Amino acid sequence: MSGLKSGHLRTVDVARRAGYSVQQVRNLERDGVLPAATRTATGYRVYGEIHLRSALAYRALAAGVGPVEAKEIVRGVHRLPLTRVLALLDAAHARLDVERTELRQAKDAAREISSEPIEDVRAADAMSVSELAAALGLRPSTLRHWDAEELVVPDRHPVRGTRRYTPAQVRDARIVHQLRKAGYRIAPLRALMPELRRARRLADVVEALAARDAGIAARSKALLDGAAALSAVLTLAASAPHDPAAAEPA
Repeated sequence: MSGLKSGHLRTVDVARRAGYSVQQVRNLERDGVLPAATRTATGYRVYGEIHLRSALAYRALAAGVGPVEAKEIVRGVHRLPLTRVLALLDAAHARLDVERTELRQAKDAAREISSEPIEDVRAADAMSVSELAAALGLRPSTLRHWDAEELVVPDRHPVRGTRRYTPAQVRDARIVHQLRKAGYRIAPLRALMPELRRARRLADVVEALAARDAGIAARSKALLDGAAALSAVLTLAASAPHDPAAAEPA
């Protein structure tokens, strides 16, 4: 795409203003995140406002949705119909909304989880699958499923191979049970459990959830900034075909 709205920028100019290296700017152009630059008679790249805005939009979006999806979105501005680009943005916002809902459910469930000290316990306090299932009001198959999904992995008898849940694993099962009742899905819970497993008090669980909340907020703000920057790219892209002479180097 040609059409530079204001001025002629060198690769180094775009790099400095967008916070990238010169090679990164070239890579973004190669990947289609920046439209193809015009060239001088001696082969030097000439960029314009649309290239700078595209780089800034990509930088913000990458912080919100990751580099792969950010490339797809910004590249789409230069190649796809507007409705498809907006659909990509809508999908990113929708996923964040799902994460926020899951986090709210987890916070509600965390209030139901009391602190369970696991120090100074006896080996005899371990529970079998049937015993733990009965204590939690679950089917044994549910605990076996959690084992397969690596949510709550019990010890195994060295000879018989039967499952035995230590007090720490019983505590994990109780936390998983509460979060599942609150609507937390398996995949996000699998990612969250290592943090909760290290916790020894309810306050630690709450702290872990608060850290996740902060991460979602940061990504949401980055997505908002990226959308604003993308709007500027869309405006420039819409006007570019009507001003081909503006792409010619001075």
